[in-house]
Amino acid sequence: MFDDLQIVALTRDLPEQGLSIGDIGTIVHVYEDGKAYEVEFPPRTGQNLRLVTLDPNALRSVGSRDVATAGAAR
Repeated sequence: MFDDLQIVALTRDLPEQGLSIGDIGTIVHVYEDGKAYEVEFPPRTGQNLRLVTLDPNALRSVGSRDVATAGAAR
C-alpha cells in the first residue's frame, strides 16, 4: 500500500496518457484504503500536468537507485 504524497514509478506503459514504464509521479489521493491511487505526473516541456487514477499493480515504490530523467522525445 502507498501513502499520500509518496513518490512512485509506473510499472507499465500508459501510451494513452503519454507515460512510460519508470515514469515518476506523486500520489495525491488514496481511494478506498488503497484500491486505487490518484497520481500526479509532472509535465515535460510543452506538455500538461497529468493526473491519472491507477490500480496498485501499475505502481511501485521509488528506491535509492531510481533516477528521474527527462525521458525520450515522444
